[in-house]
Amino acid sequence: MVEVAMGADGCEEVSVTEVEPEMVSRVAALDIGKAKLTACVRVPVEGRDSPGRRLQQVREYSTLTRDLLGLADWLRVEGVELVAMEATGAYWKPVFYLLEAEGLRCWLLNPRHVKNVPGRPKTDRLDAVWLAKVVERGMCGPSLVHPKPIRQLRDLTRYRRSLVREQTREKQRLEKLLEDSQIKLSSVISDVFGVSGRQMLEALIAGQRNPRVLAQMAHGSMRGKIGILEEALTGHFEDHHARIARRMLHRIDDLALDIAGWDIEIELLVAPFQDLIGLLDQIPGVNARSAEELIGEIGIDMSRFPTAAHLVSWAKFAPIAKTSAGRGTPGGKTGKGNPWLAGTLGEVVAGAGRTHTFLGERYRRLARRRGKDRAMVAVGNSVLKIVWHLLTDPDQPYIELGEGWYENHRNPAHRKSELIRQLQALTGQRVILEPAA
Repeated sequence: MVEVAMGADGCEEVSVTEVEPEMVSRVAALDIGKAKLTACVRVPVEGRDSPGRRLQQVREYSTLTRDLLGLADWLRVEGVELVAMEATGAYWKPVFYLLEAEGLRCWLLNPRHVKNVPGRPKTDRLDAVWLAKVVERGMCGPSLVHPKPIRQLRDLTRYRRSLVREQTREKQRLEKLLEDSQIKLSSVISDVFGVSGRQMLEALIAGQRNPRVLAQMAHGSMRGKIGILEEALTGHFEDHHARIARRMLHRIDDLALDIAGWDIEIELLVAPFQDLIGLLDQIPGVNARSAEELIGEIGIDMSRFPTAAHLVSWAKFAPIAKTSAGRGTPGGKTGKGNPWLAGTLGEVVAGAGRTHTFLGERYRRLARRRGKDRAMVAVGNSVLKIVWHLLTDPDQPYIELGEGWYENHRNPAHRKSELIRQLQALTGQRVILEPAA
């Protein structure tokens, strides 16, 4: 504990009181691999003549279910209060979930937070012992592990996003094939796979090569582009291209069916959270799909994040402060966070940037001054804070500040001086203001 008081001479007096971290009496630590794990259990030695001494036991187990159940029995016999393990790829998940289901209290730890002292020997046994000592002294904290319903929702939303990405890649391959055959359809139509573009593609694959006939398949507003469509559809699309394009279209359609099926599965899984999805849907740029992904990645229990800043920091959407000798590092990086959450927030910010809302104006202002990447992070920061407040207090409505919020809250003197500077830079002359008659 640090106490600061003002002395008689006007200088600050700082007193430091050491606070002993809370010790975990009975702790276990696991160093997990794919085929086996090493478990270290540290418990106090009973007896008056050995105060403070601890008994340490280290055992090895395979990661098969039968051996993991034996590990759980041993931990219960030793009266272990806390089981800690590092996040090592996907290998920690079955161990964590099984021990959690067996009634043991488990912590998942960030490997960067419990890294061993460099220069020491490194083995599975020594790593397990080190991890147990770090945990029992209270020198680390647990990472976020969602409850089972949120984990299941996250698995489905992530797999759906993977399918959407694969569908997008297949569409890009088909567009590249059209470019290879001198079919410039994507230069005229914004969505090649819309109603008009899809009908033209299927006709090309079926053997129709006449540009005039193909251009007449345009619908709606595309009818006004028939002349340029004829030019864009004039190329050397051959049977070779048709065979490849047919397979690509089939794959795109199959992926679309899979995505639609998972949409139904996810709707059933998020039925208990429909009210929260409706709340998040009020945020500009957020739709039902992105709201489902946000809940799948963040969860609904905001008690794990004491403030909105904690959520932003966990998601790595805030620059890391780095100072040395009184100097800070300008434009600090945010670090590597959850890539799935970052992808969802990127889509939300891109959608919000096209709206006439507060978030849209914030994105455009920052993009002009700092660039699109920094604007994306800054507005994503704002979106996460809004999400935290809505999930923390669902009865609190979302209030749109409006596109003109910045202009309405600007200092008139600052605005005047900025306009004078811009006018002087534009004309190269000195500007002097005089009061109006």
